[in-house]
Amino acid sequence: MKFILDDLTGDAIVQLLQQHLEEMYSTSPSESVHALDLSALKQPCIRFWSLWDNEQLAGCGALKRLSHNHFEIKSMRIAQSYRQQGLGAKILYHLVADASQQGGKQISLETGTMAFFAPARNLYSKSGFHICPPFADYQPDPNSIFMTKQL
Repeated sequence: MKFILDDLTGDAIVQLLQQHLEEMYSTSPSESVHALDLSALKQPCIRFWSLWDNEQLAGCGALKRLSHNHFEIKSMRIAQSYRQQGLGAKILYHLVADASQQGGKQISLETGTMAFFAPARNLYSKSGFHICPPFADYQPDPNSIFMTKQL
């Protein structure tokens, strides 16, 4: 498998991101969905990575620069046929390493409080993230948990 710094133009990535948004809106109230759409992911402050198994898209994740040394994880997603294979951890590790290589000292994220998000919260906790107050432009939200990790 290999990571590619993606330009977000391929059909496979467009489809995976559409599935991601649909699932986020089906599991969370719309005011609590913080997933970015395709155009928002194309901001200059975001690096978007896709993970490929030969010609098959296995997953993706984005890294948003919040400040000189603070980054946020966005849009982590594993393709349905690749779930339960440890790829979430692989993508998370890659994003953390990328933030560190860019001079990051802190990396944060927002995820949901619902049972659907429990595997993600477990992965983040096992990877050294801990609960923190809202960061950047986020506001307190009973449907969101905010987590951070020092690099």
